[in-house]
Amino acid sequence: MNKKDDRYSMERGKFIKLLAAAATVSETALLAAAGFGTKAQTKPDELIHRNERPTMTYSKLGRTNFISSRLVFGCGAALAGGKAVRLLDRTFEVGINHYDVGYDDYYKGSERSLAPFMKAHREKIWVASKAPLFVRVKPEESITLEQARTAAKNWTKQLNSSLINLQTEYVDAYYLMAVENPALINNEEIYKAFLDAKAAGKVGHWGVSTHKNAPKILEAMIETGWYDLAMIGITPAGWYDWTTKELAEGTPPLVDLQPLLKRAGEAGIGLIGMKTVRYLAPMTSLGKGDPSGFDKVYGENLKASPLNPFQRSIAYVLEHGLDVVNADMQNFKYLEENIIAAATSHTYFG
Repeated sequence: MNKKDDRYSMERGKFIKLLAAAATVSETALLAAAGFGTKAQTKPDELIHRNERPTMTYSKLGRTNFISSRLVFGCGAALAGGKAVRLLDRTFEVGINHYDVGYDDYYKGSERSLAPFMKAHREKIWVASKAPLFVRVKPEESITLEQARTAAKNWTKQLNSSLINLQTEYVDAYYLMAVENPALINNEEIYKAFLDAKAAGKVGHWGVSTHKNAPKILEAMIETGWYDLAMIGITPAGWYDWTTKELAEGTPPLVDLQPLLKRAGEAGIGLIGMKTVRYLAPMTSLGKGDPSGFDKVYGENLKASPLNPFQRSIAYVLEHGLDVVNADMQNFKYLEENIIAAATSHTYFG
């Protein structure tokens, strides 16, 4: 690993000892107090099959070896306050096996809303959650050792809180949420927090979600070799910036991002697209209200398809480097449309 700033990196021998120690470290006090234990991990070379049905298509999610439904049910906004809990049984019925949620303070109780469904289907679904690190650093700033330790402590605290809210002892993956700064990605203090949690049986895989500065974040993830999952704001026209609610300034279209996405895949990182259709959405949904916004990048076959503009966006990214797409679906109409897009995307591309 190339160190960005030797002042804030641990001495290499000490770090290696810490990694070895992580195999025996167990931070279970909080979970034990809540009545939860720990869970053994899946064997590294074992493919993970859950709730696969002919009504859905699937993709191996990087080195996790999880065979994920290509449509991920985004639980954050959908389950906030219990709004779209009624959709969960239908998602399971059609073969969705991947559920993405987030910490309760931001997503207004979505983890607690998911908990009963998760408990009922625990061995048949994959569940990921996420939380920010709660350190204020701009995208290009370096971070201090104190900031790194604070970030690591915050991540561990949020993971433990999420496990309690989800009423489980183990979550399949837990992300660093909304990361914009590569210095957070290659920090050993934060990495050790993940290793400790994994050794304690609390989490299986580590990932990053990012809506801003995504190319540099992804490059840093590839460089470290630490991460299993990247959830990125991406559209057929290129990177999506959640801060501005626009396409990222100067972004190339998705077709030109293939080399970077391919490198990430070859590094074992499962690629999850998010905010794929938000740009097309009405202004009341924080979009631009222009459903034709991506038509310029589509071929004639896709433009002539029976898919609507939102379905085309999902189909396109699934066939241009993304393993799966995480979609926010809050009613049956959008759910059924997205199921069709994910299940048929391959038929529109040669």
